[in-house]
Amino acid sequence: MSIITEALGVLAPHKCDVCGGFADNDDNMGMIDRVYSEIYSCRRDFHICSECLSGLVPQTKDKRWFTCLSNPVEDDPYPDLALFMPFAYSGVVSSAVPMIKFGGRKGIARLFGILLGFVALNEGIQADLITPVPLSKARREERGFNQAFEIAYPLGRILERPVAEGVIRRKRNTGKQSEITDTTLRAVNVSGAFEFDGSWDIEGLRILLVDDVSTTGFTMKEAATVLMEAGAGDVLCCAFSGNRQIKNDEPF
Repeated sequence: MSIITEALGVLAPHKCDVCGGFADNDDNMGMIDRVYSEIYSCRRDFHICSECLSGLVPQTKDKRWFTCLSNPVEDDPYPDLALFMPFAYSGVVSSAVPMIKFGGRKGIARLFGILLGFVALNEGIQADLITPVPLSKARREERGFNQAFEIAYPLGRILERPVAEGVIRRKRNTGKQSEITDTTLRAVNVSGAFEFDGSWDIEGLRILLVDDVSTTGFTMKEAATVLMEAGAGDVLCCAFSGNRQIKNDEPF
């Protein structure tokens, strides 16, 4: 680092990618920096202040497990699909997710993946394959990346499990679930939105399906159903965060 660059860093310190405040712990990220460097073979490309980082605390173990759908539906062929969702969508998380999706903060998604990896490892979660919920081509071009993949990749590295994109894909560009408040309309919006890529052989595999946020669970349920119908032995839905009033303490 040149003297000029170093001086500029002192004069214009990095801002937190979440709140915009002073990233006061850039040189004190310890384990996160070490893990990030091991995974990406480069220096961390995001900045977060100590206050925001301290707000990223997982729920207690009895509040991490749910049924995939918040409201069960009749004639559900897979009513027992489980959802592992260890962080509440509130506080720092609720501020960070829009910054990831609409502010281009890919590094924060990677941080989420590292934190999720630590929690999942501690929880003893196992899988044969990890795959993210896909974005449509249009939405991926708009954002420049798929936040679900950016979360899934470090999760896979920490769990030492392969991560694969393209196992399922979006058949159409659905409306944004976050903009739909009616539960029935949310289900209709994602109904039939995914299809399986037949070049993959997932027969009997235990698959960890990853997304950033789950609310009603319809998006993950649609994607998981496609995987199950393609021959997966088990699918565990895994979202970094969400809000649920009804929990299921039965682990997957």
